[in-house]
Amino acid sequence: MKKHISGALRLSALMTGFLLAWQAAAAEQPKELNLGILGGQNATQQIGDNQCVKEFLDKELSVDTKLRNSSDYSGVIQGLLGGKVDVVLSMSPSSYASVYINNPKAVDIVGIAVDDKDKSRGYHSVVIVKADSPYKKLEDLKGKAFGFADPDSTSGYLIPNYAFKQKFGGNADNKYNNYFSSVTFSGGHEQDILGVLNGQFAGAVTWTSMVGDYDSGYSTGAFNRLIRMDHPNLMKEIRIIWESPIIPNGPILVSNSLPAAFKAKVVTAIKKLDTDNHACFVKAMGGTQHIGPGSVDDFKQIIEMKRELVSAR
Repeated sequence: MKKHISGALRLSALMTGFLLAWQAAAAEQPKELNLGILGGQNATQQIGDNQCVKEFLDKELSVDTKLRNSSDYSGVIQGLLGGKVDVVLSMSPSSYASVYINNPKAVDIVGIAVDDKDKSRGYHSVVIVKADSPYKKLEDLKGKAFGFADPDSTSGYLIPNYAFKQKFGGNADNKYNNYFSSVTFSGGHEQDILGVLNGQFAGAVTWTSMVGDYDSGYSTGAFNRLIRMDHPNLMKEIRIIWESPIIPNGPILVSNSLPAAFKAKVVTAIKKLDTDNHACFVKAMGGTQHIGPGSVDDFKQIIEMKRELVSAR
């Protein structure tokens, strides 16, 4: 009889242990996942382009994925630092640098976007003008209105700002020693392009891969998105007059504020999205790209440039 009682007690203890472990695992499984989307482009299109990502992650992770579309880059930066954003598929390198400088342990890099066709791992900042304008080079924009995108954009501010300071002196606050008549942050790459088209800016910056077919807006970038939206003849309406050195593609990020076991599932799901529903991944990324290996080392130069910019303020 004692043996039966002892066996029953052991079984009860074992079942209790299993139950507690299951409850702990359930508590570690969030019910929501917050996908951060950088602002600066048409919000309706961006949310539409990421709807398939939500559906995929909802099914894979048994969560309700919330699309957190920010009006500016800062919203996603603060969301990652504050634990309000869990995943970003297409992060600006400069914005990642801001997160890293504030808290190096806030996020992990899942990977870096790599072009499907030529395996390139970078893109360019470019200055554009209207195709029918007389401007052929940066020097022709002296005394004209100029547009940047967002203070936390790499191609839309960090890289061209660095180049302009070297070329003209000064900084954005003094219009690079008054080289330009005005320097304005439009709020995003789409706004920069439209600002050039409507005459608000004589020149402005945006980003593009500079890879692939010119008329279709290259393989990746702001031209490509705007053409798909409602400007099919965009590349006939603008001209590129300046191009930066290559910039590393933005990282794919996951927040370290997630429970470790669930975070590992999220990383697996993101990689599975790329391989199992590549068309969805491409749509969300805004170009024909896949996930390649990446680390903090890929962004060390960007981080140092951002440190220098922040310390100069």
